[in-house]
Amino acid sequence: MSTLKIENLHVSIDDREILKGIDLTINTGEIHALMGPNGNGKSTLLSAIMGNPKYQVTKGSIYLDGQNVLEMTVDERSKAGIFLGMQYPQEIPGVVTSDFLRAALNAHQEKPVSLFKFIKELDKNIADLKMDENLAHRYLNEGFSGGEKKRNEILQMKLLKPKFALLDEIDSGLDVDAIKIVSKGIEMFKNDDNAVLIITHNTRILNHLKVDYVHVLVNGQIVKTSTAELAEQIEETGYAQYKK
Repeated sequence: MSTLKIENLHVSIDDREILKGIDLTINTGEIHALMGPNGNGKSTLLSAIMGNPKYQVTKGSIYLDGQNVLEMTVDERSKAGIFLGMQYPQEIPGVVTSDFLRAALNAHQEKPVSLFKFIKELDKNIADLKMDENLAHRYLNEGFSGGEKKRNEILQMKLLKPKFALLDEIDSGLDVDAIKIVSKGIEMFKNDDNAVLIITHNTRILNHLKVDYVHVLVNGQIVKTSTAELAEQIEETGYAQYKK
């Protein structure tokens, strides 16, 4: 079992404190959902874990199996098994999607994957996610719809097989059918050797996943942790009781 442990994490942006003491432990084999009002620090937490230089950790610690994550570069965090599925995937003109995916996969392995094996796995995952196979031959995310960009993030996750997948509103902007497909992709990825932390604002995607813990983050702090039923309560009552 692997563990991602966050203790008393404080994070600032431009000298403005966003996270004010986050404690969170995630073990492989678990799915965690992080909910809360907009602008309260959910995306900041994932960006800080991944090492975005815009976010300054002023206090606290992040450890992955005893390794100090805060001392790692972004690529070292990725190779250690942390993956961030972005809320707004960037378009990168000139970089073919399949070339990007193969380069990312090779960067995580001691021995480069053979072209035949890569194409076979790529085609299988594209089919599983019901993606247009032509997308793999286009520039990364350029001209992709919102749903195609989000599926492409799940495609990267499935190919890289991280220990800890951090998914930042991977369901935002998706219709009902797309949410089902993305949920299925997460289910197919999930096993006892990895974990998922997903930020979401509604329960539609959670209805398709076996969530172990739901956390409510308000004003830079996790104010409530419970089982999957907590998400249903929030759907009915909102966050007013947690803002006090």
